[in-house]
Amino acid sequence: MMAAMTPKPGQDGGNAGPEKAGPPGRPAPGKVTLNDVALLAGVDRSVVSRVINDDPRLNIRPDTRRRVLETIEKLGYRRNAAARSLRTARSYMLGLFIPDFANPVYAEIIKGAETEAGRVGYGLMTASSEGIRQGVDHYIDLFGHGRVDGLLFAGEESGRELEQLRALRLPWVLVNRRIEGSDRYVVLDDEHGSRLAVEHLVALGHRRIAHVAGPETADTARRRRAGYSAAMSSAGLAADPRLVVHADYTPAGGRAAMDELLAAEHRPTAVFVANVASAVGVLHAVHAAGLSAPADLSVIAMHDMPLADHLVPALTTVRMPLGELGARAVRMMASRGPSEPITEVVAEPVEVVVRASTGPPRGTAA
Repeated sequence: MMAAMTPKPGQDGGNAGPEKAGPPGRPAPGKVTLNDVALLAGVDRSVVSRVINDDPRLNIRPDTRRRVLETIEKLGYRRNAAARSLRTARSYMLGLFIPDFANPVYAEIIKGAETEAGRVGYGLMTASSEGIRQGVDHYIDLFGHGRVDGLLFAGEESGRELEQLRALRLPWVLVNRRIEGSDRYVVLDDEHGSRLAVEHLVALGHRRIAHVAGPETADTARRRRAGYSAAMSSAGLAADPRLVVHADYTPAGGRAAMDELLAAEHRPTAVFVANVASAVGVLHAVHAAGLSAPADLSVIAMHDMPLADHLVPALTTVRMPLGELGARAVRMMASRGPSEPITEVVAEPVEVVVRASTGPPRGTAA
């Protein structure tokens, strides 16, 4: 069961005995042990173990607890993860599978997941399907044989991989992905973010707004396109299907999609891009066509990254809680059983970060 991710009380020692009042000692040179901490803190070894594991049944004075924690910090004591795994038949590792390390969006998700995993006493093993011959099958086979206790799946899955996970009885949760028949996912409110992007452009005076969407098969792309269409409809604007071009989440994909939009008879005055990596290619296409943003075309993209502030022009974005997405997925894995439904939507905070790439259409006042 994945419902209890934190170690059970007393895993590093037996039942607590009375506190020892003897004088503190000094650990011998080399690796710090539980006995070293107990000796220097002047308590029984089992007391140290139960303080480390935050045993709610441990009854000691606050100053004793504080002394133990200060000693742990002073000596730099770390629990023996290998011994703990042998005792519990668990790896104390989680796996995170992503499509591509080059996509900066996943870096933020990984950071959030890694921080939360550490907080609950786990490590995080990350793998990507990009550029490997073995592909998803290889990693699912590895993950499913005791190397991890659960899998966070952010890949572009077909459903077949989830059947493999079910067969292996490995707890899993989809990260910013939903597929038909699955009730274990943690996603962002992409529709809300897309609506904010379009509303920003409408408020600037734009009426012919294009959308460089993600891959048609991607759940994230479908949700972002739904938000775009809803916002256009709410503004009383026709969603011209010729202004929606699908592309993969890469600069090359964004470049190709923008080239297609610029070749249209009636160019858009603004474009909402479904991914910040694609937006890099969009800005490149605008520049290559002898145009400039925002004078000729305003550009806004989903997701905010430090690099957005250093593009030319600096890119207006919709900041989404990517780190919280990764952290929430780990927390849900920690708090729910392997067969319990997980249907989380991380809704806040979502905000437009206005930079230099958006402005009023040419010929209108700010």
